[in-house]
Amino acid sequence: MPAVQFKDYYKTLGVERTADEKAIRTAYRKLARQHHPDLNPGDKGAEDRFKEVNEAHEVLSDPDKRKLYDRFGEDWERYRDAGFTGDEPQGRPGAGRTQDVNDFGSWFTGQSGGGQEFVYSSPDEGGEGFSDFFRTMFGSGARSSSRQQTARSRPRRGEDLDAPVEVSFDEAFHGAKRQLSLQAPEVCTTCGGAGFARGSICPTCDGNGVVNKARTLEVSIPAGVTTGSKVRISGQGGPGDNGGPPGDVYLIVTVRPDSRFERDGDDLRTEVDVPADVAALGGEAVVTTPTGKVALTIPAETQAGKTFRLRGQGMPKLKSKGQRGDLFARTRITIPTTTSPRERELWEELRKIRTGESK
Repeated sequence: MPAVQFKDYYKTLGVERTADEKAIRTAYRKLARQHHPDLNPGDKGAEDRFKEVNEAHEVLSDPDKRKLYDRFGEDWERYRDAGFTGDEPQGRPGAGRTQDVNDFGSWFTGQSGGGQEFVYSSPDEGGEGFSDFFRTMFGSGARSSSRQQTARSRPRRGEDLDAPVEVSFDEAFHGAKRQLSLQAPEVCTTCGGAGFARGSICPTCDGNGVVNKARTLEVSIPAGVTTGSKVRISGQGGPGDNGGPPGDVYLIVTVRPDSRFERDGDDLRTEVDVPADVAALGGEAVVTTPTGKVALTIPAETQAGKTFRLRGQGMPKLKSKGQRGDLFARTRITIPTTTSPRERELWEELRKIRTGESK
């Protein structure tokens, strides 16, 4: 007696079980074009193949359905309706398994051919009985056509797009508006997204249903962004399928370095020049902040490298409107590059005093 073959959706699409969403979508589009009934009039085999491809794509393109299918095979819908998620401990053959009819007894005695134990409840316990098992094996055809129709009509959200954008330090601090040009997919106007026009592959989109077109967006960069920040532009991504909503555009921000400041999250670090006499006797030094210059009080006998904290003088906090980080100013002692004769006299006198004290 020939073996009973479970439907292997991965084999149907010609992809590996580890294939990502893009690979599955690409394989589906290629096969759908190849076997579409409009391109193969009167070919019953092509029509059946087209239905199989649609059924496989419907399951494998949905992460939740795919997880259940990988776990429970083509009977995934029954387990989903029973509240399973596909994350339960292994307990049933997965998709793509070929089981000879003569080996059915091993399924019900609790052992597979490979030695893995399977647990099934009896009909009295509300589980799957022998007749239910055979209905599952041989009675799924009626559901298949329904799933194929659903696959064609179910709305699907469009793809999200990433777009890089570079801003200056000041733009990151104050926020900015930018004109952004990008190539974004749009529904093909020739075929309306179907991929076929007048009984053949659409010449405009080459059967993909979408075409890339240049688009210009005016976008707002919020104050406080940092390198790696993502700014979401809602509804400007790829078009949805079957009336589904469009995806979004995510701006991937890069902030150019600034010679005045070193950034540490919302905090900033900078250096402040302190004249030697101010460092020794005390006084004030001028610190540059993102919004201008402020006077910093320097206590007497301040050493080079001492750090002062200026609260609320850092970057705006992206998720806390009106709040800012801090600015840390590190002292750098400066010596005059030119001195008058009198100043030199005083420096010499100071050195003699310091030398005398050291003796």
